[in-house]
Amino acid sequence: MGTSQPKLSVEKLTRRFGDTQALASTDLEVGPGEFVSIVGPSGCGKSTLLLIIAGLIAPTSGKLLFHKKAKGDASDFGIVFQDPVLFPWRDVQSNVELPGEIARMTRDKRAERARQLIALVGLQGFERKYPYELSGGMQQRVAIARALMLSPSLLLMDEPFGALDAMTREQMNLELQNISVASGATVVFVTHSISEAVFLSDRVMVMTGRPATLKEVVEIDIPRPRSLDMIASGLFGDHVVHLRRLLNARSDPA
Repeated sequence: MGTSQPKLSVEKLTRRFGDTQALASTDLEVGPGEFVSIVGPSGCGKSTLLLIIAGLIAPTSGKLLFHKKAKGDASDFGIVFQDPVLFPWRDVQSNVELPGEIARMTRDKRAERARQLIALVGLQGFERKYPYELSGGMQQRVAIARALMLSPSLLLMDEPFGALDAMTREQMNLELQNISVASGATVVFVTHSISEAVFLSDRVMVMTGRPATLKEVVEIDIPRPRSLDMIASGLFGDHVVHLRRLLNARSDPA
């Protein structure tokens, strides 16, 4: 990864829900500014791992180390779910500003920051529109802008484009590539789409079936910026085939 200190380290992480073990001993490292995707069988615990990283649920055992911009800065990560979870009574501008309000940013500062982010996600001119006036893809752009409001150094994304149609999803992949480069944030991205993982990622973490653990880490050695045309390239196809074989292969017995 080219760095001596990872942005995020997970060491021997486990999680049980009653009698069900969702995560077996899992280790991974993510470097500063890296885009890492997590793929695995449905229900294997990918989202559980992401929620543990976000601090929304606690691990049963193991360590999670997150190197923040400033000690004690609880706002140094943003999270985006499959459902944009926008407030219907707030317009785009005020939805994006919400984390700034909670963090007690001044009105002028948060308004300016929101305008910058709305431009970054390509929604100039939609500042005063309400969620019901936006397409699904546009609503997710608002959710991403909101997640970036406090300039987090870690962006966590759980199937953010899973509910979108294929063409919108491709366009959002292009936009997310641009946003991640422009923001400089480290991104951990959960997806069921192998091609999406290959297109977006520097590395892809392949999980086993439940109880999930890390099966293999695949480096995606495709130069950036990446265009939709390169999806038809041999190198892209090779990565997709390799990941599909890993996911379809039977896990070794525990």
